[in-house]
Amino acid sequence: MRFCRFLDGLAEKKGIVDGDVIREIEGSFFGEYVVTDRVRDFASAKLLPPVNPSKFICVARNYSEHAKELGNEVPEVPMIFLKPSTAVCGHGDEVIFPRTSQHVDFEGELAVVIGQKCRKVKREHAERYIFGYTCINDYTARDLQKIDNKFARAKGFDTFAPIGPVIQTDFDWRTARIKTFVNGELKQDGTTDLMINDVPALIEFMSEIMTLLPGDVIATGTPAGIGRVQVGDTVDVEIEGIGRLSNVIAADGK
Repeated sequence: MRFCRFLDGLAEKKGIVDGDVIREIEGSFFGEYVVTDRVRDFASAKLLPPVNPSKFICVARNYSEHAKELGNEVPEVPMIFLKPSTAVCGHGDEVIFPRTSQHVDFEGELAVVIGQKCRKVKREHAERYIFGYTCINDYTARDLQKIDNKFARAKGFDTFAPIGPVIQTDFDWRTARIKTFVNGELKQDGTTDLMINDVPALIEFMSEIMTLLPGDVIATGTPAGIGRVQVGDTVDVEIEGIGRLSNVIAADGK
């Protein structure tokens, strides 16, 4: 099933996408819910980020060709970092190009949404804790990353973690194809079978460090082909079976 969150006036709603419509639900994605008789058109809905994660955990250099394109070595163990919850935005939202940067890159990725609280989970049991999967674009101020030699500032700006448009629960992460387009032109095209650390390995590694809660998001790394964006660009991340996450790059006007 495909789950989403959307605005109805000023109210935040949840629903299941059924063909061209959203069937509104009452309750929690991660617990009990009831499907109501209220429906609305999916294409015209103002979608919200499908979850509000308590933690947004990312893994760097999880594809060897991406590590090489930036002149980096492949890490011996997963290299992880956190994005703040304020970086999260949704499908159709503007991604703000920060005034302190001159070089922002897109990084299209598959993201995992945790469905159950988990701690010190072994890889053979990891998938039972997954609720579903979504798209993410891990925007990075590359010039600031080079100055800091750290991830926090470069990847932590508000709007630098758009996710969506939906969470797909019926999905095979092993065969996913990730494409990123800038203004309709294909820029990135990779498959998840090239991950260095696969999804169960990442959950095992991360849950040894921190408790993962329902709604937490794990971004699994980007394949090769990242590139720069400019103000005015439309950037789409497409994963077959999940959908297409689209955002416009906007100037920092505040």
